[in-house]
Amino acid sequence: MMTGCATMNEMETKAAVRFGIMGCAAISRKVSRAIGLAPDARLVAVASRTLEKARQFASDNAFPEDAHIYGSYDELLQDPVVEAVYIPLPTSLHRRWVAEAARSGKHVLVEKPAALNAGELQEMLAICEEKGVQFMDGTMWMHHPRTAKMRELLSDATLFGNLKWVHSTFTYVGDAYFLENDIRVKADLDGLGALGDVGWYCIRSILWAVDYRLPKTVTAIRGSVSRSAAGVLLSCGSSLQWDDGRVATFHCSFDANLTTHLTVTGTRGTLVLHDFALPCEDDSATFSFSSDTGLSAQEREWRPFPSIEHRVPTDLPQEACMVREFARLVRCITESGSKPDQTWPAITKKTHLVIDAVMASIEKGFETVLL
Repeated sequence: MMTGCATMNEMETKAAVRFGIMGCAAISRKVSRAIGLAPDARLVAVASRTLEKARQFASDNAFPEDAHIYGSYDELLQDPVVEAVYIPLPTSLHRRWVAEAARSGKHVLVEKPAALNAGELQEMLAICEEKGVQFMDGTMWMHHPRTAKMRELLSDATLFGNLKWVHSTFTYVGDAYFLENDIRVKADLDGLGALGDVGWYCIRSILWAVDYRLPKTVTAIRGSVSRSAAGVLLSCGSSLQWDDGRVATFHCSFDANLTTHLTVTGTRGTLVLHDFALPCEDDSATFSFSSDTGLSAQEREWRPFPSIEHRVPTDLPQEACMVREFARLVRCITESGSKPDQTWPAITKKTHLVIDAVMASIEKGFETVLL
C-alpha cells in the first residue's frame, strides 16, 4: 500500500521518526522492540500513570539511556522531541488520547480495536485529518510481506477466479486469571471483549480478502455467543453476505484452543493459512495455495495435489514492518509536505462498521442487519 512519496530505501537514509509510547501494557513490550528493530524509527520516550512504572518499563525493555521518562501522558505529548506516539491504552481511553495526541501534532499508531464503535472512531479520524497527522491501527499481519504475496495470487483471475467464500477463526483459551483481571474482559475498559480483540483480526482478514468491499448484511450466529458474568463477549461468530453472492463467516473466542485460521475459496483456487494473525516464525511465513484442483476419474485421488506451500521471507518481524511503514508515511508528511495517507483510516473505519453490525445483530436477537 505504498503511496507516491519516498521509497523504503530512500526513507532509511533520512532521520528516524521519533516515537513515544503512551502506556505500559503487555503489547507495548512487543511494539517497543519493533521500534528498535525498524531502521527508520527511534524510541525516545515512554509515559505511564506513574513515573515509577514508566521507569521500570524503560529499564525492562532496553530503552535508550537518553529516553525521556514521564509519569503522565500529557507530559509526553508536550515533548517536542516526540513526533509520533503508539497508544496501547484500554479501548475506552482511545477517544480521548488519540484526540489529545493529534491536537499536540503527534502522528498516531493506536492499538486495536481503535475505538468502541464507528461513531467514536469517526470523531478521532476527523481530528487527525484536521491536524494533518497520520493515523494507523496496530493490525500487524497486514504489513507482513506474505500478505502482499497472497494478494497477488487472489488478484490473478487465471489462478483464483472469482471469490466465493471466506472463513476466518481466531481463538485462544483465557485462563482463570485472564477471565477475572484482563482489561479485555472489563466492561468499562474494553467493552467489545473477544469481538474487539480476536474478532477484529477475523473481520479485517475477511475485508482484506474481498478487497475491502463492505458486506450487504451481517447476521450474528446465535449458538456462537457466550458472555462473562459482567456481560462482556467471550465468544461470538457471524455470517456476512454480499449482494453478488459472496459469503464469509468467522468465529472468535477466549475459550477455545489457539487457532488463527483463514481460508479463501474462489471458483478456480483456494488459499489456506493457519497462522494469519501471528506467523509461527519471525523471518518467514507460509501459506498454501492450490488452483484448478479436482478428483481423478475414479474419485480416489486429488488432481493435482491441493496443498502447494509458499514460503515468504521477511527481513523484519511483522510488527517492525508495521512500524517501518508507519514511519515512512510520517516522513512523507514531515519531509515531503504530503497529506496523511487515508488508506489505513478508511480500512479501520470499515472494520468498525462490521463490528458495530455484529453487535447490533446480537442485541436484536440475532436478526440480520443491513450495512
